Amino acid sequence: MRMKIGFLLICLLVLTITRDCTCERCDDWGEDTRKLTQAYDGEPVRIRCPLFEGYLKHNYSAAHSAGLTLMWYWTGKGKDLEEPINIRLPDNRISKDKDILWFRPSLLNDTGNYTCMLRNTTFCLKIAFPLEVLKKDSKSCVSNDKVAKVFYFPLDETSILHCPDTEDYYPTGVTPTVNWYRRCELVDGFVDRDPDGLNLKFLNMLQRYEGNYTCIVSYEENGREYNLTRTMYVKAIASRFYAKAPEMRTPSDKQTFEFQAGGELHIPCDVYFSYVDNSFIEIGWTINGKNEGDFTDPRIQVNESVILDKISPGAKTIKKELRIKNITPDELKHNYTCTARNTLGVVSRQALVKEKVGTPRYITELACGLGATLFLVVCFVVVYHVYWLEMVLFYRAHFGTDETIGDGKEYDVYVSYARNAEEEEFVLVTLRGVLENEFGYKLCIFDRDSLPGGIVTDETLSFIKKSRRLLVVVSPSYVHQGTQALLELKAGLQNMASQGNIRLVLVQYRSIKNKQKVKELKLAQSVLGVIKWKGEKSKYPGGRFWKQLHVALPVKKTSSTKSSCSFHMVPQNLEFGTECSKNVTT
Repeated sequence: MRMKIGFLLICLLVLTITRDCTCERCDDWGEDTRKLTQAYDGEPVRIRCPLFEGYLKHNYSAAHSAGLTLMWYWTGKGKDLEEPINIRLPDNRISKDKDILWFRPSLLNDTGNYTCMLRNTTFCLKIAFPLEVLKKDSKSCVSNDKVAKVFYFPLDETSILHCPDTEDYYPTGVTPTVNWYRRCELVDGFVDRDPDGLNLKFLNMLQRYEGNYTCIVSYEENGREYNLTRTMYVKAIASRFYAKAPEMRTPSDKQTFEFQAGGELHIPCDVYFSYVDNSFIEIGWTINGKNEGDFTDPRIQVNESVILDKISPGAKTIKKELRIKNITPDELKHNYTCTARNTLGVVSRQALVKEKVGTPRYITELACGLGATLFLVVCFVVVYHVYWLEMVLFYRAHFGTDETIGDGKEYDVYVSYARNAEEEEFVLVTLRGVLENEFGYKLCIFDRDSLPGGIVTDETLSFIKKSRRLLVVVSPSYVHQGTQALLELKAGLQNMASQGNIRLVLVQYRSIKNKQKVKELKLAQSVLGVIKWKGEKSKYPGGRFWKQLHVALPVKKTSSTKSSCSFHMVPQNLEFGTECSKNVTT
């Protein structure tokens, strides 16, 4: 029945053309690039005339009976002249069989555009399509320029890959030899992949089995051997058992979007699509029932992005964000709905939108005030932490009360230290030079200020009672039992505990281990801070060591017309020179 209908249509077309026009004309359908055929150099290939697709495909004989003739032409690559195809070559390399043109084999020079023309004396219909003959890459079984068709195989399932477009190439009754390759490596003993003639069985598809697979079919015809090479790309997809309707993650029923009038509205629509075989995917926004395609306001924009699922192949998340600039109060009351669908179902959800209420002015001012106050407090804390010594010394110099007035003390500082050459030099040269000459303190150094012939214990106690501070130079030598230094420390602690008119200042000249410390020194260090001498870093009189020591010593102000002497340190030999000035304030 279909053949009769096709024949009647062709006859009607021929009669209509004959009646309307007595001159020959040709209806050119142009070039159909979708019909690109690719073949390898030296391999057979066939091309079919597109004019016989659809219902006419089965009516070549009917068209021939109606007086229509099928003719073939070609235009070589890089040429403009269309030439008729010579199908009467001695070796029959190019032949015609009804609506099919055969090349046994094809050559690189066969690349070009081929035109099939259906015509008689008064009617002409033609269409062109390309043929590309490729050369295989060096040391490869394929060419990277040849397009590989993609086949999707579900994970953890059995699938069969068939070697396509090989039927009718070899004679009936001939069994060809078929070899399968993965990335041009012969498939032999591969796990879960079993070659079976024109089929390659995937017993259990895994994602690592993805890639290019090539089948090479070899057969013999008329005493000549031919090869057919077909390459397919196998891609893993999620199992069909996980296929489901779209899953909308945003917007949700529990989520409310707040925007201020005059600002920009932006609402995301995130939808997860599982892989569904042969399914369509749709996602879009509607505003008061109006679809995206009908949006004409330039303020409205819809941006789309896609995130592929790395765990479930073929699945993906599509995000469509609706943006409206300069949103009005009325537009904030509109209905904004996102809808997504595939062959398994549809999901639709309205985004809950409301106008954002601005913050009252007094709250803003209060927040700014609190923020500024907090900022100032933080700045003050940072400044105090970094410059607290300088601030204390500045306050003492301008607002502090002189501790030396009316207390009956003769000395400002009594210096207690271990009697050895190194520490005597530190005390007599370094400490004395700065404290007496630079800061104006009066030091009591027993070996310098005691009179000969006196009792050491009595004079030590007397000197300590006459001093405002007891400066202890701590070092490993200081803790030896029975030394005068320990006697001075004990006397200072007793005086501080009983009368409270003397304070201890600990200066660590050399560090000592905890087990070497005597109980008096442990007691003093548990309640007092330690000022550490750091060698070369501490020699500069304006350094942190001298500032810490200055703060620990008495507040003393002197204003006199007499000249007093200050010192300067010579780093090379730690000697102190003097220079005269007036009005020393400590």
